[in-house]
Amino acid sequence: MPDTPPTTQPGPAIETSGLTKVFGGTHAVRDLDLRVEAGEIFGFLGPNGAGKTTTIRLLLDLQHPTAGTARLLGLDAHGDCLVIHRHVGYLPGELSLIGRMRVRDQLDWVARARNLPDTRHARDLAERFDLDLNRRIEELSKGNRQKVGILLAFMHEPELLILDEPTSGLDPLMKDRFEQLLRETAASGRTVFLSSHELDEVQRVADRVGLIKEGRLVRADVVENLRAKAPRTVEISFQDPVDPSVFAIDGVHKVTATGALVTLEVSGPIGPLLQVAAQLHPIDLVTHEASLDQLFLEFYRDSGSDDHAS
Repeated sequence: MPDTPPTTQPGPAIETSGLTKVFGGTHAVRDLDLRVEAGEIFGFLGPNGAGKTTTIRLLLDLQHPTAGTARLLGLDAHGDCLVIHRHVGYLPGELSLIGRMRVRDQLDWVARARNLPDTRHARDLAERFDLDLNRRIEELSKGNRQKVGILLAFMHEPELLILDEPTSGLDPLMKDRFEQLLRETAASGRTVFLSSHELDEVQRVADRVGLIKEGRLVRADVVENLRAKAPRTVEISFQDPVDPSVFAIDGVHKVTATGALVTLEVSGPIGPLLQVAAQLHPIDLVTHEASLDQLFLEFYRDSGSDDHAS
């Protein structure tokens, strides 16, 4: 088909139906139904081996699915892959660069391959990320190599960014700058698919988050809803030590007592806990908002994985 700009195509930026990949009897991805809306930052979370990278390879037609379908920017991931690739920026988890090249030459080489008139946007990003374009890639640290990967993914200002562990090796300052870049990208109407196991990073920038476990999408929701469903931490101080067994009530999942301080993991209404605590005359109570880390651990706690694909 002709290279019609995908912006003319209706629907979500990414949509999969029953997407499945089997390697030698092992399911790397199982019946994945995923929908990423245009203009959002979607965080795709899971530990190493959960199927994140395999999912990305299927989306980009770098591997063919055993079953199911995928569409990107309204186009078929397999049949229209050449068109799709012109409008996608991809940062792989294992970045391969030409070591003997200077950074500037690498950018020029990719610009010619993409028929870009210039590398102006990439140079602007290099300045933003404090990257020396005259250095040879083989001389760069891991963090600076990662910056090159970011420039290559963003340099043609694609409509869809697919990023696999994009902040690997970056220091905190550069991570902050990268997160701001993601927010600007989404604000311009473009879409970011962010695959990571860095939960703190994802919850700061993502509009929605999908959790993948053993190749299955176990939950997808807005960050606020996911965090609300995760257990909160409640710390209650008493005048004297108390028997922690009195907190064995509905909604309390874990109780730890250290002297007169009791720490609990609580989900659902906090009223029953307060009723019990009030009878023991507490002197202070502090709650900590749940993080995605806690929710993530709830899904993976006490569960082994038979999925060894990344």
